[in-house]
Amino acid sequence: MGSIFQSPRVVKAEGVPYFTPANNGGAALHPEDPSTPTLFRPLRIRDVTLKNRIMVAPMCTYSTESDPDSPAVGALTDFHIAHLGHFAAKGAGLVIIEASAVQPNGRISPNDSGIWQEGTDSEQIKGLRRVVDFAHSQGAKVGIQLAHAGRKASTVAPWLSSQGKRSSIKADESVGGWPSNVVGPSGGEENIWAPGDIKYWPPRELSTAEVEEVVRAFGRSAKLAIQAGVDIIEIHAAHGYLLHEFLSPVTNRRTDRYGGSFENRTRILREVVAAIRAAIPTGTPLFLRISATEWLEEQPVAAQTGSWDMPSSIQLAKLLPELQVDLLDVSSGGNHKDQKLQPHTNYQIDLAGELRKAIRGAGQTTLVGAVGLITEADVARNIVQGADEAQATEALLAGQEPKADAVLMARQFLREPEWVYNAAKKLNVPISVAWQFARGVL
Repeated sequence: MGSIFQSPRVVKAEGVPYFTPANNGGAALHPEDPSTPTLFRPLRIRDVTLKNRIMVAPMCTYSTESDPDSPAVGALTDFHIAHLGHFAAKGAGLVIIEASAVQPNGRISPNDSGIWQEGTDSEQIKGLRRVVDFAHSQGAKVGIQLAHAGRKASTVAPWLSSQGKRSSIKADESVGGWPSNVVGPSGGEENIWAPGDIKYWPPRELSTAEVEEVVRAFGRSAKLAIQAGVDIIEIHAAHGYLLHEFLSPVTNRRTDRYGGSFENRTRILREVVAAIRAAIPTGTPLFLRISATEWLEEQPVAAQTGSWDMPSSIQLAKLLPELQVDLLDVSSGGNHKDQKLQPHTNYQIDLAGELRKAIRGAGQTTLVGAVGLITEADVARNIVQGADEAQATEALLAGQEPKADAVLMARQFLREPEWVYNAAKKLNVPISVAWQFARGVL
């Protein structure tokens, strides 16, 4: 472990009003050693350096105040400090806060987190800042995923819906829902997630002016997140939520400048990126999560309208350097009930690898993150091995082309919060450990 002592006195972490040693668990003790796998080498993105390439992916927890009249609606709580802070204390290089709505009607459920309240003393800013400050005290960087749920909004938390043996139950006004203000690029019963289904509200079509306001909302929320100390911003444009709904011809039937051609369907995303870039420091990294494919290629709906598929994602990926997006977070699916996929260990890793290859083939350097069913240390190591410039030649000579530059994991961290420490042990990588856990780890 690296020393955090000055004389015999422990160095207190800065930025928190309580005592904790200044920890930096999960950092390789010898990052420049040729034997240190890329997974445990630092990754610099603009002005932010991650101590390793292990990221906690955003996970909705449906655990905030739902009362729309409460000043604490959508604000992170002590639960989130315990939940996200534990991953930071156990060595993750980056912890990304769950999908946080940029508008009240952009929440998936009334209990979702949000970041739309302006003012440095708002409950949303204060709750977010407390999470960020603790994570920083443990040596982790913090990202936040900015989102709008679109036509998938105003549903109750999944553990409530599961009691009714349904995948989702509509949230009405009695539980803080907003059934008359569920929105999408296109409206009407035919644009419910599953037409004829009772699980979701029918969306109304956003006016052109409302689309422009959504764009401004993303920019405002990014600015607020930076005020709270967040290091990295991620845009959620995947899984059938609003931005994905605009990208896909399956859900976007508009006839204005936001619908029709690829250029028009991607317009809102390009404008959101520009609004966020204008609102955050130039040194702040910007990530983008997409569904690389909707898994609809052979389905009737795709024959009728087309779908968002890998060629679409490759076309978008090649625009990212001009848009100043730094990392493409590659997921899939979520926009139509007829999607056909068979999840297995590599099903999204391969998508990430294909996109990374296309990006590098175009002479571009946009980073790629792989996510989905990554659970084992050796699998994570192999995904990114050689992505570090110092190890790239060696990897190519060994016939190992990296499929991503970083790995993102979600549910595995719920099962195994100490995954980083365990992975380092399995891969024989000496790392630093949070002082409070050292007796149980070293």
